[in-house]
Amino acid sequence: MENPNDSLTGYPENQAPGAPIRSGIPDHGRIPKYYAVKAQVALLIDELEEGQALPTERDLALRYEVARETVRQALRELLLEGRLRRQGRGTVVAGAKLEQPLSLASYTEGVRRQGRTPGRHLIALERFPCPPALAAETGLRRGEPVWHMERVLLADDERMGLESTYAAVSRMPDLDTEFEPDSSFYAYLRDRLGLALGDVDERIETVLATPREALLIGTPPALPMLLIHRVSRDADGGPLERVRTLYRGDRFSFTTHLAR
Repeated sequence: MENPNDSLTGYPENQAPGAPIRSGIPDHGRIPKYYAVKAQVALLIDELEEGQALPTERDLALRYEVARETVRQALRELLLEGRLRRQGRGTVVAGAKLEQPLSLASYTEGVRRQGRTPGRHLIALERFPCPPALAAETGLRRGEPVWHMERVLLADDERMGLESTYAAVSRMPDLDTEFEPDSSFYAYLRDRLGLALGDVDERIETVLATPREALLIGTPPALPMLLIHRVSRDADGGPLERVRTLYRGDRFSFTTHLAR
C-alpha cells in the first residue's frame, strides 16, 4: 500500500499554504526564463515598501543577465497579479489587495474595515421602462419604470471597479434628488427608506473589461476582472435591486466563511 507521506518528498518546509506548490516549478526542473526572473523580482518586491520604485527594465535585465523582453514579461505578470503598479513612467510596489467579504455587507463597509476611505463617482443616473430580461431575472414588472445608476468604485481615490445598479422607481421615487451618489446605497435603503435586505443571489466570474469599462476604471483592457452579478430581495421577498459589479483583479480578493 502506498505511503501517503511519499507524495510529500521534497516538499519545502517553508511552503506557504496559499502559495504555488514548490514555487510553481515543474518537477522536471525546467522553467521559462521569464518565470525565473519573476521569482527573483518577487523577492526584491518583498524587500521594498509600498510605493517604492522598482529598478528600470534595463537595470533588471543587467542584474539578471537576460533580455529586456524577458524582464518585461515577468513585470507584466506581477502587474496583473497586483504586486506592482504603474506610476508615471515607472513601476512601484503595490499595496495589499483589498479583501471584500462575500456577504450582505456593502462595498463601503468592506473598504472601511481595512482602514481605507471608500468613495464612488457617479457616471449616470437614468430611468427607463423595465426590459423583459430584467423583469424575468428580478421579478419586476415588464415596462415599469426602473432606475439605472452607474458608479466608479473608489478606495482612497484609487479607482477599483465599476458598479451598475437597477431598481424599481416605485421603491425609491426620489433617488435622483435625495441620494448622495458617493455614499452607500445600502445605507440609503436602510436609513432613509426603511428597506432591509432579505436574501441575495450572487454569481461570480472572471471577465475582461470592455474598452469603455477599462477607460472608466483606468486599467488596460487585458487586465482580468472579477465580475459579480447580484439580485437582492427585501425581507418580504420582493425585488429590491439587480447589480453588476466589476472589480479589478489586481486589487481585489474575496473572502467568505462557511459553516454547517
